[in-house]
Amino acid sequence: MDTIASLFSFITWPVSWVIVQFHTVYGAIFGPDTGWAWGLSIVSLVILIRICLIPLFVKQIKATRGMQTLQPEMKKIQERYKNDKQRQSEEMMKLYKETGTNPLSSCLPILAQSPFFFALYHVLNAIASGDTIGKINNDLLASAQKAHIFGAPLAAKFTDSASKVESLGASLTDVRVITAIMIVLMSASQFFTQRQLMTKNVDTTVKTPFMQQQKMLMYVFPVMFAVFGINFPVGVLVYWLTTNVWTMGQQMYVIRNNPTPGSKAQAAYLERLHKSVTQHGKTRGRGERAIVKAIVAKGRDRNEFERKFINGLNKAGLAAQADGTVEKSDAAVTAQSEDGATVTATPKRQQPKRQSKSQRQAAKVAGESEPKTSLTKSDEPQDGEQDTKPAAAKKPAQKSGGGGRSKAQSGQRKGPQRPKSPSKK
Repeated sequence: MDTIASLFSFITWPVSWVIVQFHTVYGAIFGPDTGWAWGLSIVSLVILIRICLIPLFVKQIKATRGMQTLQPEMKKIQERYKNDKQRQSEEMMKLYKETGTNPLSSCLPILAQSPFFFALYHVLNAIASGDTIGKINNDLLASAQKAHIFGAPLAAKFTDSASKVESLGASLTDVRVITAIMIVLMSASQFFTQRQLMTKNVDTTVKTPFMQQQKMLMYVFPVMFAVFGINFPVGVLVYWLTTNVWTMGQQMYVIRNNPTPGSKAQAAYLERLHKSVTQHGKTRGRGERAIVKAIVAKGRDRNEFERKFINGLNKAGLAAQADGTVEKSDAAVTAQSEDGATVTATPKRQQPKRQSKSQRQAAKVAGESEPKTSLTKSDEPQDGEQDTKPAAAKKPAQKSGGGGRSKAQSGQRKGPQRPKSPSKK
């Protein structure tokens, strides 16, 4: 660890300078030699670094979602060129280039934060060894060695000997209890952050190897923190615990307000958005308009939760527009209930029931034989009108013995007959 930290010694001076500036502020409030002054200085360093890394965090989210959507295509390439590794890698790079996805983007926040982490470790290790480093002179070194966080010196480790801990003005039991608690909290926060990502913010409609990798990391990372944590000074544990808590809170905010399409978090978000839109009759804020605009633009490619959201708006008499706004639908029918509340419903188009051939013939005969009522139009001329149509001549009645078609034969039903199909001779 000391060898790795020495590789980032070029950033030691900026990190020590930032800590000293924060220590000056908190030292005036809590006292320069207190653990609160030095501990809050490290926490403030974490917050400052994470604020600067927010743009990289946004890129990480986009890259992770891009990798999730590309997993089916990547799996096809792996199966197609499983015997040709070179062609497989070429097709993979071609896919990344066409979609504008960079696999390394998901690791940018961790990679960007690593130099600051190792630089802080280098500073605290120098404090534990009694060496001045960067902006920390002899006076600040003596103040930092006196600082205790809940009874544990800032530069003490879980693996330190009793004599070394006593030289820092503390007991070995206090150091190991405090460091063990901080290691457990650090591993638990990492596990909860990864579990939250897997259970709420993953597209459940697509089963890909990427999900299996994330599930494996959910258990591997906490174990790694527990193993390496026993070699971290208390100040580094404060730094890493603050980083994990920040990441957990930042991820909770993203999952709640910008969830992955097809995930359980999106279903919960669209349900809240539907209640808000139906209550106010419009989308509020740029974020809501962006979500509705993206759903409308998908068209038939919407997932189950997005279709349910659009159908819910239609039932409420609202229509989502292409620009993300929501307007009242013209097809909605509004009725007034007894208590004065407005009930909006969209009329459903009913298809006529199809009748059989015998039903249609029976209806036709019934319509011909039905006597005309006062509502039917009469063919007789009205008073004052001149009959322009000549009277229709009556057809002579057929002779009784002439044809057998006019009379019903014995054993044959009266009424319209179904035509017989021609028999094959």
